[in-house]
Amino acid sequence: MLKNLDEIDLKILSEIQADGRITNVELAKRVGISPPPCLRRVRTLEEGGYIQGYRGLLDPGLLGFDVTVFASVHLSSQADADLRAFEDFVRKEPLVRECWMLSGEVDFILKCVAPDMATFQDFVSDLTAAPHVRNVRTSLVLHNSKYEPAVPLELKSPRG
Repeated sequence: MLKNLDEIDLKILSEIQADGRITNVELAKRVGISPPPCLRRVRTLEEGGYIQGYRGLLDPGLLGFDVTVFASVHLSSQADADLRAFEDFVRKEPLVRECWMLSGEVDFILKCVAPDMATFQDFVSDLTAAPHVRNVRTSLVLHNSKYEPAVPLELKSPRG
């Protein structure tokens, strides 16, 4: 644990989350401190792992990735080595954008994007043939009603 986050830290995180391209000068102005301590706080938050990186959010459809599918994967073995082997497999697959290990009947859920159904079907063939994969169930996304990758910091109060 880095430290207890205060109100200024939470404001910094909120502003960076809303606009990762914000300048330090503008960030300092918005959170009510001068630029040098603001930069020190940002670096401390980065070093502590609170800020994991900076990315631009791209529109998959405009880039030709018209197919989004969630794949539920059930493995035949839940041994640690087999779980790690599956995770290694999906890390190498470019169509897999997110992989979550779950409790319950499904072992993993994958969020996949593809330019077309034929490309996705080729991937599913590889996925079903992967070691220890018992079955795969896919759900094609018809419409996204909410996309909010940010953490809801407004629900977080400073630890005291």
